[in-house]
Amino acid sequence: MAILIIADHDNAALKPATLNAVTAATRVGGDVHVLVAGHGAQPVAEAAAKISGVSKVLLADAAALEHQLPEAVAPLVVNLAKGGYGHVLAPATSAGKNLLPRVAALLDVAAISDITGVVAADTFERPIYAGNAIATVQSSDTVKVITVRATAFEAAAATGGSAPVEAIGGGNIGSGLSKFVGQELTKSERPELTAARIVVSGGRGMQSGANFKLLEALADKLGAAVGASRAAVDAGFVPNDYQVGQTGKIVAPELYIAVGISGAIQHLAGMKDSKVIVAINKDEEAPIFQVADYGLVADLFKAVPELTDALG
Repeated sequence: MAILIIADHDNAALKPATLNAVTAATRVGGDVHVLVAGHGAQPVAEAAAKISGVSKVLLADAAALEHQLPEAVAPLVVNLAKGGYGHVLAPATSAGKNLLPRVAALLDVAAISDITGVVAADTFERPIYAGNAIATVQSSDTVKVITVRATAFEAAAATGGSAPVEAIGGGNIGSGLSKFVGQELTKSERPELTAARIVVSGGRGMQSGANFKLLEALADKLGAAVGASRAAVDAGFVPNDYQVGQTGKIVAPELYIAVGISGAIQHLAGMKDSKVIVAINKDEEAPIFQVADYGLVADLFKAVPELTDALG
């Protein structure tokens, strides 16, 4: 049976995590279809059609889908799933994790969250206990509803495909259960946290939000994104969208620099798959050093400016 992937997008561009979900889908096996639900999202559909491995793109374009509220999108996905899809996948982003549990409930099937491996078409691997163990989950449901951890799968090639784009109706939308009121977006010239090649993160050891300027200066030299531990976010040093960890964003950059972060298990769950981990902490017993490839026991308020200056 075919596989349906729910595209993550902003009506203008496709989010990179969708490419990772396509790779997961190809490992399941079968024709891969991508659903683009939004408003004025034709450019997204055209981008999805070029992804290697995608055989069809479904475009549901309606004003009620502009903000992709799960109450509006879920009935559309359910109707499509009942029409012959064996799997419904979405990236384990905020959008995917918001939508697919509702889809699973409406289909009366289990939701399989945050998979990191595909064993067979009905069997998947997912982390449990903050990533300290991997569970192998087998589902007998007629439709498998799955979110995919993007960092666990390579991104599919964004070009090379030539899938047809099929316009479909909006389905049962505008249920009135919710409405879009507004949003506050953090704008930054730095890379998006989950897509950055380099991430510089700060923890409780930064002591204040003002001190994050030290990390921002380093990040600007490296072309990096800035992240934070939950402790730093809870303390009000930085906004919630900086948070890396089990209850934040999952990242796996080529280089992860952890500054003033002790290395609690919840934080490690969100970044331990990074290719190279560098830790700077004055406590030589900090757990972060157990996973770091390079560790520097030093006062971060001296070490970080020195590192920034050394980069020229």
